[in-house]
Amino acid sequence: MVAEVVNLRLARKRAKRKSDDQVAEQNRLLHGQTAGQRARIKHEMETRDRHLDASRIDSRHDPDDVT
Repeated sequence: MVAEVVNLRLARKRAKRKSDDQVAEQNRLLHGQTAGQRARIKHEMETRDRHLDASRIDSRHDPDDVT
């Protein structure tokens, strides 16, 4: 009965790598977007901002003006 020799440093590194991979996978699922999705979202935000700016009512009012 000969036990298998285990390098603890390598075992810890493997365990940490596996744990880090699982965390990275969870983050990709939660936060990941393709470049096309990011570009589409950016375009939609710019379009929305342009529309809002064009629809803005200029309400600059001078409080000292009582007319």
